[in-house]
Amino acid sequence: MADSIRELTIKFSKLENFEGNDFKLWQKKMFFMLTMLKVAYVLSTPRPTMVENETLEDTWKWNKWDNDDYICRGHILNGMADSLFDIHYEAKSAKELWDTLESKYLAKYASSKKFLVSDFNNYKIVDSRHVMEQYNKLHCTLGQFKLHKINMDETITMSSVIDKLPPSWKCWISV
Repeated sequence: MADSIRELTIKFSKLENFEGNDFKLWQKKMFFMLTMLKVAYVLSTPRPTMVENETLEDTWKWNKWDNDDYICRGHILNGMADSLFDIHYEAKSAKELWDTLESKYLAKYASSKKFLVSDFNNYKIVDSRHVMEQYNKLHCTLGQFKLHKINMDETITMSSVIDKLPPSWKCWISV
């Protein structure tokens, strides 16, 4: 058991620190790591409540949850850049920290999707720039659509690209 925890710790150090970009990818990797450490449950399971006639088992469950929450919170914080660590260190629980990060960075993720679609819709191909440069820009943007799971029918994509062509090019296209 100690060897497997040591191996996980070494692998964890290979996880790039979250610096404010690509939250969804970092979140998936972090959740996988927390699952492997068997502490991810604290992100969705409330802390056991203290009961009046507490049994030894109740005390054990309460202490285990507190310990796992501490480990989970620590791993999330250690997976962040120092500047973000300092901002979020005061979170009282792993769930509070996780929810705070989600609300902040998923909002950025959603707005980046809107910006991406707007950028694609407003892009125009011009005669004054190299064709391949403009093609690469469109190709990159469409690749970002796949990363953000924005699906667009191929016919609509082609029609949109054709609409972006300058008038001087449209005489060469037969639809």
